[in-house]
Amino acid sequence: MSINSFGHLFRVTTWGESHGPALGATVDGCPPNVPLEPEMLQQWLDKRRPGQNKNTTQRNEPDAVKILSGVFDGKSTGTPIQLMIENTDQRSKDYGEISQTFRPGHADITYFQKYGNRDYRGGGRSSARETAARVAAGGVAREAIKALAPGLEIKGYMTRMGELEIDRSRFDWDAIEQNDFWIPDAGAVQEWEDYLQGLRKAHDSVGAVVEVVARYVPAGIGAPVYGKLDTDLAAAMMSINAVKGVEIGEGMNAAKLKGSENADEIFMGEKGPEYSSNHAGGILGGISTGQDVVVRFAVKPTSSILTPRQSIRKDGSSVEVITKGRHDPCVGIRAVPVAEAMMACVILDHLLLHRGQIGENQGRIG
Repeated sequence: MSINSFGHLFRVTTWGESHGPALGATVDGCPPNVPLEPEMLQQWLDKRRPGQNKNTTQRNEPDAVKILSGVFDGKSTGTPIQLMIENTDQRSKDYGEISQTFRPGHADITYFQKYGNRDYRGGGRSSARETAARVAAGGVAREAIKALAPGLEIKGYMTRMGELEIDRSRFDWDAIEQNDFWIPDAGAVQEWEDYLQGLRKAHDSVGAVVEVVARYVPAGIGAPVYGKLDTDLAAAMMSINAVKGVEIGEGMNAAKLKGSENADEIFMGEKGPEYSSNHAGGILGGISTGQDVVVRFAVKPTSSILTPRQSIRKDGSSVEVITKGRHDPCVGIRAVPVAEAMMACVILDHLLLHRGQIGENQGRIG
């Protein structure tokens, strides 16, 4: 039973621990002859890389990816692609005091209850460091998508951090890449930074909401009932560390709406069907409509904080825990490139599934 893999035709298996010698991913099912060089993947890893600014963890990892197999003469061969990222800045001594203690909010206790042991160094396999491998795999997916759906774009950004929320009337796509928070509003950056630094100084952390959008997705991707595009997207996003809720399109807010408000009206345009709105998030019946595919998820506050919290040891005795080490005061910041990677992997997987079952035969309208 594989519990470290996801995907159907484009299948990714991640491996490695936070404080082990390396981590990485085995990518199987990438089509052959996709141009692929380490630099193409590195640009996405650099977005997620720790230690880049004062608003994220100060663990300083280069996250340099190596391609060990599946690529020859700069192109994928159609065989498994092995990706490796070496760990170079581990400080395992920071975790020595918790070897017998379960940190509140962490997977320490459940890993031990399941396996009877755990790697307490940075959380081992449960650490968000695992997501570096996903981002590398997502880079492979992006390059393959270029061949199957030219023009398809994937972009993630934060919409909320604790008490702060973006003003969508000031939404600016170009601002997202220009600030540490990946927010689409340059004018709000200083307020967000002041808020987060205040929490850091108070030895606390905060949760966030991340939104990721795939634009120019062809209509017809996904399958009914058990093969829904939104089913796989929800599972992919929910698998990211610290994620506690996922929405597609209007999401939970749809419960507040009337049918006359929520149903996206359809009109015939010059190039095909057009919609009055996108409450459905670009997916109907598990199949893409051709509109933007919109996914949103909430991440909990970082559980590793310097504020004392009550817990227990392995022997059942009570203990007060202060988690040392270098941690993100808001994991939502570095979750943005992870969300983009998971979107890319799922979209590519469904493009390949669609090509395998349907090919070029689709229903034509107009």
